[in-house]
Parts: sequence; structure tokens; C-alpha cells
Amino acid sequence: MSENSPFTFAPATAIGSMPGGDAREAAKTGTGSFGDFPFLAELPARGPGADMIGRTAGMLVELYARVEPSGWRIGDRPGRDTKRARSWLREDLDALEEFTQGYEGMLKVQAVGPWTLAAALELRNGEAALSDAGACRDLAASLAEGLRQHLAEVHRRVPGAQLVLQLDEPSLVAVLRGQVKTASGYRTHRAVDRQIVEATLRDVVGVHGDGPVVVHSCAPDVPFGLLRRAGAAAISFDFSLLTERDDDAIGEAVEGGTRLFAGVVPGTDGPLSDPAGSVMGVRTLWRRLGLSPGLLTEAVTVTPSCGLAGASPEYARRALAHCVRAARSLADNPE
Repeated sequence: MSENSPFTFAPATAIGSMPGGDAREAAKTGTGSFGDFPFLAELPARGPGADMIGRTAGMLVELYARVEPSGWRIGDRPGRDTKRARSWLREDLDALEEFTQGYEGMLKVQAVGPWTLAAALELRNGEAALSDAGACRDLAASLAEGLRQHLAEVHRRVPGAQLVLQLDEPSLVAVLRGQVKTASGYRTHRAVDRQIVEATLRDVVGVHGDGPVVVHSCAPDVPFGLLRRAGAAAISFDFSLLTERDDDAIGEAVEGGTRLFAGVVPGTDGPLSDPAGSVMGVRTLWRRLGLSPGLLTEAVTVTPSCGLAGASPEYARRALAHCVRAARSLADNPE
């Protein structure tokens, strides 16, 4: 590939969250559906601590969070909510380890990125950590150290895997635009300077060393250029939210070697088109950009549009299998 992404990614994978609460079943599905790119499933239906914010809050080092009626709030010491989050994660890792014995290849793990975490975690006064620049720095540093430890633990359990770190940043665009609401709901927090956002992301991406990092955002107007400069080897997004305004940024990303994780399979129950139909929009985009069809398999990984936590278990299994078939269609018929 290129200087930005020298990694050979597999053609299909999932975003991360799955329905239900059975860790072994989720691990079995995640590893069985994607034999060459399994993932560590998240099961938010189990309750607080299994949700994406609580799960990542449980990874923090020397910072702790507890559940309040308004959401997750930073506290002084680890309480039952932190302990529960860590327990859920251990259960998920145990299940993943069971189904990846002897596995060698890419394995994706997910955590919430620093800006979505800052927008979601409350300070003691009830306002988001985003309201305090110092709190944002402390939170990013704590997250970085927690991710180092998490990646080391996953590597210990699945030593043959090449770990891919996915940072989930659904609130990133709102942070950049000053659209995150205050506790009262009547105002919004000031937009964070783009250079600060980029530098913080670069620091967190850097914890994975030479390993590949994917940044996922299911919001419109994904800042492709900013994420590339921050070091993302791949960018994951809901393909249905793209507009022609994104064309130049996507073209530059592809030509620069950044992998696109194209979310083309719906994340909630509904009819699935034939595999070729699911990736028709990707082919149309390629023609519009004047890109070589031969680049498709080098540049695109097929995924659901977002997590599958809101889907039925039966649909989730079908959606994951559909991603694999759609990716195969893209490879077999790139024109």
C-alpha cells in the first residue's frame, strides 16, 4: 500500500457491537463469520459497563467512572460500575481466547476515542469533560495508557494475532463544530480547535506503535483529512451518509493509501439486497472519482453501516455473512 497504510487488510469485518448478552456466542459468531479478520465483540445489552462508554471507561488508568442518572461521571475511586465494566471485558476476552486458539492474522479490538469519551464522560459538576481543556488532556493520557495495557493483554491471549485498534469517534464531528450540548441542554460547548483535536488523536493512535489503527465515525461529514493526518491507517464510516462533498477527501485518502471501511450493510433488521447491489454505490463512487477498479480490493473493507447492537441475533448473523459475500462480489467484479 502506501506510507499511510502498509498493511494488508482483509476484505470484510464488523464494527464491534453485537446483540444479546452471551459472550461465547458473540465470539463464536465474530470469529466464524470473519475467518481472516475476527473482532472482539461488544455486548451493550448486558447493561452499564458493557456499553461502549462504560467499557472504555473501565480501561482508564488512574481515572474512574460511575453511573449517574445523567450518564457516566468521573469519580475518585473504582466502584462497582468500574469493576463491572472490567468483569464484562474479561468475560469477552475469555470467550475470544477460546475461539482463537492458534489463530494467526488480523484481529480487531475497539475502544472509544478521546473526543467522544470527553463528550460523554461528566466531571463532578455534571458538565462534560469536554468543557475543561485540562480534563481532556488527563482523559486522553489515561486512555492512552489503558489502551497500551489492553492491547498487551489481548496479545498475551492471542499471541499469533496482528492487532488492529479501532477508535470509535461518533461525536467527533459534533466536537469540531461546537454541537455537544451542555448539561442544561440549552447551550453547547465551544468547538475544540482542529489542531488540538488532531494532536490528541495522533497521541492516542500512537499507542499502537507500528500497528494499524482504524477510526470509526457513523456521523455525516467525516473529517477524512484530519484523521489521515492523525495517523489513521483506515477510516470506517456509514457509506449511506456520503455526499459528493466528500469526493475530494475520499479520493485523496485512497491515493494516499488510507483504507476505507465502507459501511454498506444496514445495521438494523431489514431486507438485504443481493451482494452485488450492496457494493454498487462503492463502484459508482470509484467511477465518479476516476479511480482504477483494480484499487477496490486494495482500498476497501466491507462492513455494516454501524454496530449491530440494535439488530436481532438472527439478522446480525445474516448481516455479517452478507458483508463477506458483498466483499467477494466487489473483488470478483470490480468494474
